Amino acid sequence: MPTGDCRLIGRRRIVEADLWDRDYLDLVEPATITIGANGHGEIAFGAMQASLDLGYSPSMVFFRWAGCDEMDEVSGDGHAELLYDGAIEITFAYDNGDEAILKAKPETSSTAC
Repeated sequence: MPTGDCRLIGRRRIVEADLWDRDYLDLVEPATITIGANGHGEIAFGAMQASLDLGYSPSMVFFRWAGCDEMDEVSGDGHAELLYDGAIEITFAYDNGDEAILKAKPETSSTAC
């Protein structure tokens, strides 16, 4: 599918998760997911950073991911779905491990506290 039809392309701030609190999500840096138009993306939260290999539909992306969490190699799969309010819901699964539901909102340029 051409990626031009996908409404999830861009960078979003991960704001909540069902398994972790906000302090953990932002442990090393602000938690984010970037969905690129080139078949690749990135996700970072807690001490985990990973690259995404993406497949697209208009309101959803599917991905395999691989990266490091506290210096251990980790991998898995998941998908992200566009919600009615412009946020996305991410199902993020570790191979042979936990599955989490994350919510991400479009990044804003505001620097307000």
